[in-house]
Parts: sequence; structure tokens; C-alpha cells
Amino acid sequence: MSETTSFPTRLSGRAVCVAGLGVSGPPVARVLLAHGARVTVVDGRDDDATRRVAADLRVEGAEVELGAADVPPPGTDLVVTSPGWRPDSPLLVAAAEAGIEVIGDVELAWRLKPADQIWLAVTGTNGKTTTVRMLEAMLRAGGRDAIAVGNVGTPVIEAALPDEKGAYPGILAVELSSFQLHWSSSLRPHAAVVLNVAPDHLDWHGGLEPYAEAKGRIHAPGTIRVANTADEWSLRLAQAGDATTPLIGFALDTPRPGELGVVEDLLVDRAFVDDPLHSAEELATLGDVVPAVPHNVANALAAAALARSVGVAPGAVRAGLAAFAPEPHRIAHVATVGGVDYVDDSKATNPHAAAASLASYASVVWVAGGLLKGADVDALVRSAAPRLRGAVLIGQDRARLRAALETHAPDVPVVDIADTDGRSAMAEVVKSASELAREGDTVLLAPAAASMDMYTDYNARGDAFTEVVQGLDV
Repeated sequence: MSETTSFPTRLSGRAVCVAGLGVSGPPVARVLLAHGARVTVVDGRDDDATRRVAADLRVEGAEVELGAADVPPPGTDLVVTSPGWRPDSPLLVAAAEAGIEVIGDVELAWRLKPADQIWLAVTGTNGKTTTVRMLEAMLRAGGRDAIAVGNVGTPVIEAALPDEKGAYPGILAVELSSFQLHWSSSLRPHAAVVLNVAPDHLDWHGGLEPYAEAKGRIHAPGTIRVANTADEWSLRLAQAGDATTPLIGFALDTPRPGELGVVEDLLVDRAFVDDPLHSAEELATLGDVVPAVPHNVANALAAAALARSVGVAPGAVRAGLAAFAPEPHRIAHVATVGGVDYVDDSKATNPHAAAASLASYASVVWVAGGLLKGADVDALVRSAAPRLRGAVLIGQDRARLRAALETHAPDVPVVDIADTDGRSAMAEVVKSASELAREGDTVLLAPAAASMDMYTDYNARGDAFTEVVQGLDV
């Protein structure tokens, strides 16, 4: 078939292997089936839950192979991999050696999208979901037909199918992981931002440089580059992008021409205005950002820059922030008891996120610990030490946090919770934290670590904290 034929048309009758039956695998298989592809799904797992998903897909017309998944099925000429599959997975290596193209779910969605659909893309180590949700709210407040996709409830690939009326959303606010970007080759968003970069997923990518480079792929040819000028990697990656497109900066200080920033208590745009040298637009106030902590204000500025890139008016930016509701367990105020604020930031699952959270409060009793996944915590503890009233440590890697506290904050009292039962341990955590806290302090759950040693996920950890705190005597 001619290469001038559209990609969706070329899928008809094509043998496609879908690698993985995780979150993205089933919707990818269904989209491919809807376009007439001959789909085989492979997954190394063979448990009850996987078999149930496999059975549903077989009914819909896919072949499914469970268990061994080391080579593509015979005749395969395209592999669509789940984001979590590492590049050195045997099946993906075998595909590459055989000259079979390997793409991800995002790349597939991009190739299938209607020509007039606009993508505004967000990546970064932390803050992606919040920024994408803010962006969606701003776009909708501006009357745009927009939807947030990615790890925010709607898989990107689902936007590649029309609704029951045959219509597609006009704008996608797309949250992208480094994994998804690694497997994307032709992605060209209208505008994009790398919010920040800190060590994460280094085992998957092989180091910080390749991890950051994967993030930087979001700044594709023709893409308006949005950069956090306070983050070295964010700025560096944007500067390495297409120099023929605008580079829009944002930061928490007074903006220069071509930037968004903060003037007193106002969020201000000096980029998307008629005369950036001599004029500015007021977008919102700090009071419109909930919560108005520094890293969340930065998220709001990033979202505003992307929204303004497609002409959203200042009033819609402010209205969008007013309509935005933060996702659970993201620096959420739970209660004030005895003059002490209790804040749930269980989503702070790495040191970079915890540092931003800790920097938001003047005097903190810090609840931290879990699975550090090899992350270094010395810099985090060193920077946070002046604001620590005390610390309560939980989880498998709490000894590493204790060692860092002994080195960098030796006068800070530390309570070590050895209990590994999630429910009873959290009750002990909150009791100990409340005893350390004084009026005006903040008891902050910002673990800097993953939760799976004690809880199903960060949501369960945050729920446990919230439940115990709400049981305190007000």
C-alpha cells in the first residue's frame, strides 16, 4: 500500500502486536481493532485478573497470548508497547532486531488523531496532573472543546476514537510520562512544557541524562516551548528545542518580556500580549490558586502559558483556576486541631516533590518514609532542616531518613514508627506528630517515598492519614 495513504487506512489488515495488558493495553487493542488491524496482545502474566481481561479482548476479536512474551508473533509488522515495558525487554529487543517498528500508545494516538485537533502537552517529574487539570479548566472556561488525557482518568488513546456523534475533542490537555515520550517519534504538540526534572525512573532510562532527554522530546519541531526558568533542566531542554518557535518562560518573580510571572499578588502575562516590552495582562490573583503554595503557583503559570498559546482570554484563565478542584492527596488541608494544621501530600512520593511541599510551610512536623527506591535524601533534609519542628518516620527505608536527619538536623526530635501495619501505624504517626507540634505548626505528610511497603498506593496512605486526623478532638 502506498506510503501516501493515511496511517489509519494502512492499519486495515495489518498484523499488530500489543505488548502488555496494563492500563493502556486494552484500549490500544480496541482502537486497533476498530481500524481493522489484526491484533495479538501479549503479556508475561497469567493470573486470574489478566485472564479476565484477555477473555474480554478475545470476544472482541483480538488474539491474546499469556505467559511467555519474548518475541513478537510471526508476521508482526508493528508493535505498540505499554509505557512501563523497558526498552531492554526481550520482545522489544527482538522487534528492533527484526526491523519491526515499536511505538507507544501516545504515538499511536497522535498518528490517528484528526488533523485539526490541537495537543497541549505537559511533562515533568512532579506537578503534571495538577497542571493538566488546571489547563483543562482554563480551556473549558474559555469555551474550548477540551479534555484532559493521560494519567488523569482518560487514556490518551481513547481520544483517538470519535464519540457517539462521530466527533473528536478539539483540544487535548495531555499529560505525558518519560516512558510515553521515549516511544514517541512523530509527536508534535502545539505547545509543551517540562515542568521540572529530578532523579526518577533512572533504572528504566539508565540515568538522569537519558531520563531528561526523554522529557525533552516534548519540545518537537514546530512546538511552542514553555519553560520553568527556575528549573535548570526545564530551561535547558526548552532551549534545545526548535529555535524557530517561541520560548515562553514562567517563574514566581516579576516577568520579563516573553514570560509569565508574579507581581505582588497578581499572576501576570508578558508573553501573549500585543506589546511584551511595554504591556502586560493580569491573569489572576494568588488567591485564585488553591492552595497558593509556591510550586502550585508555578503549575498555574505553566497551565496559563499553554492556555494563552491558543488564545484563551485572561478572564478564562482566572475562571478556570476558580473551577479547578485539586486531585486528592496533593497538599490537601485536612484539619486544624489545637492551632496545628494537618496537611496530606501523600502524592509527594519522591524527594523533589517532598522538598516543594516542605518549602511551603514555616514550621513543620514532617511525616516521611516508605520505599525510597534508591533516591538520595541528604539534599532534601539539608534544605528542610531550618523549618523542621520534628519528624515522624515510617516504612522500610526510614533508617536512611533518620541517618540524614542525624547528619543535617541533629537537634530535630525524631520519632521512629516500627509498626508496618498501615492502619495502626498511622494512628501512632498522628499521635506522635501531634505531641511534637506546637500552635502555628503544620503536620505534613510528604513522605518522599513510595507507599507499597505498607499501603496499596499513595491514595491509601493519604486516606489513612486523613481518617486518623479527622478523628482527633477539634
